[in-house]
Amino acid sequence: MGRNAEIIQPWCCNSVTRPHLPPPRIDLATLPPLISTNDPHSFAKFTLEGRDTRILQEMEHASYFSPDLKRAFKKLRTEILDGVIQPLREDAPDADFWRQVSKPYSGRSWLDAPWFWAETFFYRRILEIVGYFQLGAWHERDPFAPLKDAELRPDVAPKRVRGLLQSLTPGNLTPNPSPIGRGEFETFELLLYAALWGNRVDLSYNVERMVGRAERLHDERANLLVDDAARVWGFLQTHRVKQLVYVADNAGTELAYDLALIEYLLHARLAEKIVVHLKPQPFYVSDAMPQDVERTLAAFDTANAETRALAASLRALRAQQRLELRVHWFYPTPLHFFEMPDDLWNTMRSCDFVILKGDVNYRRVVGDAHWKHTIAFEYPTRYFPAPFVALRTLKSDVIVGLTAAQVDALNHADREWRVNGKRGVAQAKISD
Repeated sequence: MGRNAEIIQPWCCNSVTRPHLPPPRIDLATLPPLISTNDPHSFAKFTLEGRDTRILQEMEHASYFSPDLKRAFKKLRTEILDGVIQPLREDAPDADFWRQVSKPYSGRSWLDAPWFWAETFFYRRILEIVGYFQLGAWHERDPFAPLKDAELRPDVAPKRVRGLLQSLTPGNLTPNPSPIGRGEFETFELLLYAALWGNRVDLSYNVERMVGRAERLHDERANLLVDDAARVWGFLQTHRVKQLVYVADNAGTELAYDLALIEYLLHARLAEKIVVHLKPQPFYVSDAMPQDVERTLAAFDTANAETRALAASLRALRAQQRLELRVHWFYPTPLHFFEMPDDLWNTMRSCDFVILKGDVNYRRVVGDAHWKHTIAFEYPTRYFPAPFVALRTLKSDVIVGLTAAQVDALNHADREWRVNGKRGVAQAKISD
């Protein structure tokens, strides 16, 4: 076993199915056209040509990759800009799946494919280049680990978590305009918002560097286009949540905030058990795997008293079997949530509540398509088998559930409002 497998083993249960293409759980005729990399002047085209090729350039200059790997990264960059899509050529557990879902696009330009498929295949090709699934120097080694680890220095993510936890003391809670009042709800709300805005710190597209961050989470209220925090709180207060599924997104600052929220939900008995869903392999540079949780807890141990106590509490919850990590092959694929395999579908259906983190999970649950921004959130997510909330900063074009007045005002105020990460949503599908 590789060193990653040794880390994962005590924490998580693997999926029981092999990668395959399940039948969709919606009528695909009701889905608008998928966002494509050939949409002129689109964010999808910009991402593939600009951001993804920049990631490859940075890997070409990284000191820890061999000259052969650097040449392969450059070759993939040239293929994206000037060539045609090449299929996977390696023998790997998911190779047949990828050949099936990539068959319609192999031999075509990278700038003529569904954006979500192209992005996911881009990261899968990186794993093929380094030999992640093959015996060798990079077997089961995260090629993005050095970037992730920089986020875990004591003065980065742990320091921010310390500040968050200190702000939760009664004397530091600010007056809340919500009719629910102060106290436990405000603690919940602040932790929820921290997890939401932590999504800005994405190593493949770190929008926080551009839009900055507020000194206080309450100062971000104007940037919340949909805020269903009170509805989520009401649900958790009035329902017995025996199991909550938390679908994580990025490692680093975001995952550190996630762990603070998870510990609170369990400590406050808002959920009896939380199962955190993570990626089984590297994806989108900073997507969180089980070993990233371990590294975060280790960073908490050595950073400060507040994070050290948080790590101890999380380990105790694990020992009590109230906290569990799982991986599933579905997550690092181009499948939407309406294409979940039966085992994952049954997991979602049997839980009491789901928290979906991040921009990609929002795209997956709605469908990465040209939706009208004013269509009700409940329509594209009607198939999802459990109550859930999506916590996301806007880093792609897809957004639904807004009013026409909101869209008009946003279009006049900021033409990049859908993609620059300044705005966010806490958007829930709950039967009131």
